[in-house]
Amino acid sequence: MKPFSPGRELAPGVHVEAHLHRSRHLDVYAARCERRGCSVVAKTVRPDRLARRDVAGDLLREGRLLRRLSHPHIVRGYEVHREPRPVVVLETVGGETLAHLLDRRSLPARDIAQLGLQLASALRYLHAEGIVHLDLKPSNVVAAPGGCAKLLDLSIARRPGRVPAGRGTWCNMAPEQITGVRVGPPADVWGLGTVLWEAATRENPFDDRDQLHERADPVRAVRARLPRGLAAAVDACLEPDPEARPTLDELTATLTAA
Repeated sequence: MKPFSPGRELAPGVHVEAHLHRSRHLDVYAARCERRGCSVVAKTVRPDRLARRDVAGDLLREGRLLRRLSHPHIVRGYEVHREPRPVVVLETVGGETLAHLLDRRSLPARDIAQLGLQLASALRYLHAEGIVHLDLKPSNVVAAPGGCAKLLDLSIARRPGRVPAGRGTWCNMAPEQITGVRVGPPADVWGLGTVLWEAATRENPFDDRDQLHERADPVRAVRARLPRGLAAAVDACLEPDPEARPTLDELTATLTAA
């Protein structure tokens, strides 16, 4: 089924301006919010997925979570609607996703360190709220004007604990997500490591599935692009053993020095 056309009301006072993106289960629209008098982003279940209660439940849960969070590097949630269809209304963030930016160029070392600091700050806040993100990847980060990164998409975020095996994005998920054991903050440190690696190389460090179960050597590929201390910090995030990865406080100190 085609996305909704401009002018279609998604929720009371929220009208479609343009279709932005379609995923397996959701449509994302640029929309106009009459009550706020501004442009917003609206996420809703695809018309051909409305019978999937689990999809609607995940979207509404994400919306409720984003509404109670407040951090400069996490996208803000404005409204959650159940009727006439599940819709989450979010702030509009200028700029482009990190994935789109990396289609053109890699980032210099200073920008990679700054990106790491901002995302670590967002993750530290999430963890203090009792939530792990579990889906850090370049397409879930917006590089806004002025060098401000915003973390998107908390659709699979949850409290620490056991998760279904394979929950997340394959090339960015931590080994413990693959096997479905208990996950906690170290899983997000791994995800952040993959994002910083890609920012430096424009490639994912684990495009081979077998590598996710073994020790890779990511520092070798980024050493020519990054100062040794920064490259070592990225490498440390990608330790297979969760206990061997740095804490976010330790990573923040390293990135600040870099």
